[in-house]
Amino acid sequence: MRCAAQTGRVKVDLGIWSKLTQAVIALVVLAVLILIGMTYVPLIHQNERMRREILRLDTELEKQDAVSRQMHADIDALRNDPATVERLAREKLGYAKADETVIHFETNSVAAPK
Repeated sequence: MRCAAQTGRVKVDLGIWSKLTQAVIALVVLAVLILIGMTYVPLIHQNERMRREILRLDTELEKQDAVSRQMHADIDALRNDPATVERLAREKLGYAKADETVIHFETNSVAAPK
């Protein structure tokens, strides 16, 4: 059997001081973890806000791309399709062919009192 003196280790009972030292170490570790959390939580929230903003802007970009494609299609139709030009001239300017009659319907913007 080996005794404590032969192994080079001596157990000394420090009583309450060892428990207090362990408690202080635990509290320091806890304080460091809380400090890290307080530092990074605002950054995490900011990151989430920015991701939502990116999603919103991506959606808006897709809508604007669709509008742009439609406008390019309209421009292409006006440049290359005579039927489109004819239809627009009839609708906007009230033009008609020689044997056609144009009828305009007007809507009342103010309702008549009863």
